[in-house]
Amino acid sequence: MEGGGHRGSPGRAPPGGGGGGGGWVGGLNFYEWGRPACHCRAARRVSAASSGGRRSPVRPAPVPPPMAAGRRAPPEPGGGPVLLQGIFGAGATPGAASCSLVLTARELQVRRPPGSSGGSPGPDAALRLADCVGSVAFPAAAAAAACFSVVCYPFRGPRWGSPARQRLERTFRVCLGPDAEGNLRIAQAWSRRIRELSVPAVPTQDGDSYGVLPRPCRALVLLNPQSGTGRALEDFQAVVQPMLAEADIATTVFITERPHHAHEKVRDEDLSQWDTLVVMAGDGLLYEVVNGLMERPDWEETMKKPLCILPGGSGNALAASINHYAGNDHVTKKKLLTNCTFILCKGLHTQMDLVSLSTASGKRLFSFLGFGWGFISDVDIDSEKYRWLGNARFTLGTLQCLAKLRVYQGRLSYLPAVPEQGSPPAPRDPHAPVTNGQAGRILPPAGTEAPGALPADSLLVPLCQPVPAHWTVVPEEEFVSVYAIYQSHLGTNLLMAPAAQLHDGCIHLFYLKAGISRVALLKIFLAMARGTHLDLNCPHLRYVPVRAFRLEPRAATGIMTVDGEVLACEPVQGQIHSRLCRVLSGS
Repeated sequence: MEGGGHRGSPGRAPPGGGGGGGGWVGGLNFYEWGRPACHCRAARRVSAASSGGRRSPVRPAPVPPPMAAGRRAPPEPGGGPVLLQGIFGAGATPGAASCSLVLTARELQVRRPPGSSGGSPGPDAALRLADCVGSVAFPAAAAAAACFSVVCYPFRGPRWGSPARQRLERTFRVCLGPDAEGNLRIAQAWSRRIRELSVPAVPTQDGDSYGVLPRPCRALVLLNPQSGTGRALEDFQAVVQPMLAEADIATTVFITERPHHAHEKVRDEDLSQWDTLVVMAGDGLLYEVVNGLMERPDWEETMKKPLCILPGGSGNALAASINHYAGNDHVTKKKLLTNCTFILCKGLHTQMDLVSLSTASGKRLFSFLGFGWGFISDVDIDSEKYRWLGNARFTLGTLQCLAKLRVYQGRLSYLPAVPEQGSPPAPRDPHAPVTNGQAGRILPPAGTEAPGALPADSLLVPLCQPVPAHWTVVPEEEFVSVYAIYQSHLGTNLLMAPAAQLHDGCIHLFYLKAGISRVALLKIFLAMARGTHLDLNCPHLRYVPVRAFRLEPRAATGIMTVDGEVLACEPVQGQIHSRLCRVLSGS
């Protein structure tokens, strides 16, 4: 049932109030425009990276020298060749002060018109098109004028702390003659060109496959109103929906009413009418969606449809990872939601690895985040009763599980991503799957392809057989925790695998051996908030990147989880499948 579902209309900016924040005060006063937070953001990236807590995937922009008190910060230089220019009113109301607009491929520059009393001509502000989500033209309320507005979400923030994207709308009035239709055509031309230049450039990198959502765009939003603190629907209406309307993304909202509701929806529905599937909930709902899609006869074609995660749960691990991969500073709650919604508005998507998990009872599951057994899974599930606390539930759950620290017995084996010293070489199987270089997909062994068949787990042997000789078997058989993660973040505030990427072809395997003290375990989790837990060189903590793993508990004790959802405690094994789905990504 599509409770509350609706089809939104493409975004249109209201014709009033778009010109606030700028005007004549002894010349153009665009001081709030002239503080592009990208400068502050670059400085914070450098500072964070030097502390080991963050890394930037791109080279940060040079930081400008400090400005004298009361001075306006200059716009970013290097906007490129001029594509459009003109003199318009700096606001929607008649009599608004004039300004000269210069549009380049990278920014919309606002300049003092020549001969104005504000001083020498030159750029006073620059709206970066990389921050722009939409632009629209419309007739003015009076006379023959027309207007066009530009909506951006630049990074802004306090002097201390992480910057966040904040909405900035500017409206310009076109009144170049008495012809109303002519003025509207000029406004439409500017608005159309701004929208075209705001579309992200598709990166060209070896082995990577990027794409951009079409405009207008149609999105199916699957929303769990009970996830997290129960504010997902309220946050969607207050934060997400207005941004999507501005970006010309029409939404159909499907509100889940029971477990597996989203799984059934995406498994059985005709999804051709939507360009992307958006999940507004925790990681568990996306797990339902992924596995529902993989049960479709046309799964291979359907998995090309980009997925998007918007944080509406407690952990929000994938949303925090996506924000991390985009090079953004660490943020939580509505700041994280705004960042992830902005990524959806820009529409850039790329490929993501999935892990295929097989259990002794015959189940086959697909996972995008991680598989766990022991302490971490205990914290995740035991803290469910504190869901109303939001992300703080994990802090309380950690303290409780520390007080009753358990040890679990089992055998852990893995296929290292890089052969370990002294291990026998892996046999070369001529019938093993190969990688399709163009699509980056793992193809099934020759002669075994079948329409609709799921990808073969070529690295695994049946659970009833011993692991291959070139695998590594961990000698210890007593563990506090085992966790295989494929994204950077275990939770909003837990940077577990800083080196992870969306499609690095690796499972990042962590295991804690028995004998670790409660104090040492607590130090590990405190350091994990900054991603520096491996720097502690704890002898009980081991990390190894692998391509496949197997876990065989000695007894059906302890909690197993996959993507935060409970799994029966039994032997399980998994392997990475490179680039099996697509996800909205900032970079």
